[in-house]
Amino acid sequence: MQLLKYLQAQGMGSRKQCMALLKDEYVIINGVLYTQPNIDIDPKQVTSLKIDNADLIPIPVPYFYIRIHKPTGYETSHKPQFYPSVFSLLPERLRHLDMQAVGRLDADTTGVLILTNDGQFNHRCTSPKHKLPKLYRVSLKHAAAENLCSELKKGVLLHDENEIVQASEAILSDPYTLKLTVTSGKYHQVKRMIAAAGNRVTALHRSAFGSWTVDDLSVSQWQFFQPK
Repeated sequence: MQLLKYLQAQGMGSRKQCMALLKDEYVIINGVLYTQPNIDIDPKQVTSLKIDNADLIPIPVPYFYIRIHKPTGYETSHKPQFYPSVFSLLPERLRHLDMQAVGRLDADTTGVLILTNDGQFNHRCTSPKHKLPKLYRVSLKHAAAENLCSELKKGVLLHDENEIVQASEAILSDPYTLKLTVTSGKYHQVKRMIAAAGNRVTALHRSAFGSWTVDDLSVSQWQFFQPK
């Protein structure tokens, strides 16, 4: 990959801005100073990247995948309306890259969120036919019994919907805490399912998205990962 294109893929700005970085001798890759824009770089061999004396985490090329522990009070949108964008939690050089969230989480919902520039991966994860499981920890307003779990697994009819929506699994940790697994991704689905079953959600946390969790990440922390 041409060095100039690599720098652009690293979120270092326009072609002109990247040329200036090279001219000013600001680019060090794997401990080597680079000044020529046309030299070839193997992105897979890049282990360290320093720009203007700042050590940066190399962005995987051509596709990158980010796990982020979404906090409450952030919208999963590049153009938020009422709250800050979840993308604002990323370093500035990443925010301007072309990426999308894999599905959405409401502003008041926390937990694992995947961000990527890989459209095919995004489609595979969100396509209904793949039935990717999503595990939620649901805080309930009213104390619940096992009949709530039975009803959710049997299926409930959402308001303004004509089809029954079922949970793959529903387990009460205590009367006010439910572990709920769903494989579809309808708008406000978990909240609407709980409402259809006669209760109400007071807090919602996505513990797992497929095999991915954020158990090792603090709130607002993010990390590149490589899907298997």
